Amino acid sequence: MGCGGSKNKNSVDLTTLQRFSAPTNVPPERLSVLLPKTGPLGQTNYWNRLSLSKQPHEVELTKSRFSLKYAFTSLRGFYPDALQKSNQDEVCANQLFGENLEQLLFAVFDGHGSEGHLCAQFAKNKLTDNLLSDKTFKHDPQQGLRSALVLLNKQLHSSRIDDSMSGTTAIVGLIRDRTLYVANVGDSRAVLALQGPDGIIARPLSNDQTPFRADERARVRTEGAEVLTMRQMETGEGETDGFTSEEEQGGDPPRLWAPGASWPGTAFTRSIGDSVAEAIGVCAEPEIETVDLVPAHRFLVLASDGVFEFMSNDDVVQLVLAHPDPQSAAVALVSAAYSKWLDYEQRTDDISCVIIQFHGLEHSVPNPPAVPDLQSGARTTSFNSSEDQPLQQKNMPRSSSSASLNAILSKEVTRKDSRRDVSKSPSGKHVLSTVPSIDSASLTAVGT
Repeated sequence: MGCGGSKNKNSVDLTTLQRFSAPTNVPPERLSVLLPKTGPLGQTNYWNRLSLSKQPHEVELTKSRFSLKYAFTSLRGFYPDALQKSNQDEVCANQLFGENLEQLLFAVFDGHGSEGHLCAQFAKNKLTDNLLSDKTFKHDPQQGLRSALVLLNKQLHSSRIDDSMSGTTAIVGLIRDRTLYVANVGDSRAVLALQGPDGIIARPLSNDQTPFRADERARVRTEGAEVLTMRQMETGEGETDGFTSEEEQGGDPPRLWAPGASWPGTAFTRSIGDSVAEAIGVCAEPEIETVDLVPAHRFLVLASDGVFEFMSNDDVVQLVLAHPDPQSAAVALVSAAYSKWLDYEQRTDDISCVIIQFHGLEHSVPNPPAVPDLQSGARTTSFNSSEDQPLQQKNMPRSSSSASLNAILSKEVTRKDSRRDVSKSPSGKHVLSTVPSIDSASLTAVGT
């Protein structure tokens, strides 16, 4: 784990030495009480599947007059038919980024497909160099993030990794001074905990890029994609709209298909890699939001979809809030997500998160940035969150505090979030398909 391969030798990456291994063979008591009490894995086996911070890391941003604490946890998924299946998640936590004492980079990559673990590792290793080599990154972080991720996609295509039906999501959080930049490709998530008038509430900083979104359906259709559920594929019904929730779809989400073909079957509309799906509109163009950090902001959660599969944004924020330090919160969150998976299925996905707590934001700084909405700290948003764009409505609301949120974010549009796709096959994220015109005789449709 970590942001390997960086040319920035002074950058401190505290995840590198803890790659997919627990600190000890036996969990310390303060963490053991947070591990699942039931499930197919005993506590020792569960612990051995974890990669986590040995302790919370604290960083002082002296010029910006605030500090933060962060920790990460990643759990290798449990697949009864593939007990040694690799963890396809990667986590990046990099402080002193670009030799800047006031800059940190965090990211979670969630690989998919047979080469998903390699795609996620490649993305983790290349992202830092791409950012630091980008000529716009220093003065325009948004453009730098966009360029770095688009370039990363091209680099993966040109690598030795077969990304024809494999790829990775990316949720990236860059903190520079008192500004937070979040870039999203795919359906991992960023959620900001915000102090509201009635308590802490969840504010999503990313918008899942899936065919449930009307704007994303329209975009990929212009590139030639057919948007159909598996049932529609099997019955030959043809394309329709009105996709509402995973529950109402009977656990059968809309997917992208080449015209008249049974591939690639992706349940997402953006990713890094997935060169076959790129021909029908899947792209690596990130959606980016910029937020000026203000005292109302308590903590940020970056996580793979293994966390949000059966937990709402509000669930996640309230669980993290119950723990004083980010390490305990990260371990508890992954444990809760693991247990939720087993409530619904006989396997679990890989589950990963980074939690960043903010402290001291009430301190004033010289020449603070102009903030239109001083309570929310929202400044610019480049993802489409307008009310006329229906978002994926699944079974379990992810952000149910819309009334409280609107009271604070009067200039922002809130959106309802809900449970993710629960239709994945027992063997993982894939549905078998045959592609007669591709090199491989049998390819795998990629889910999310």
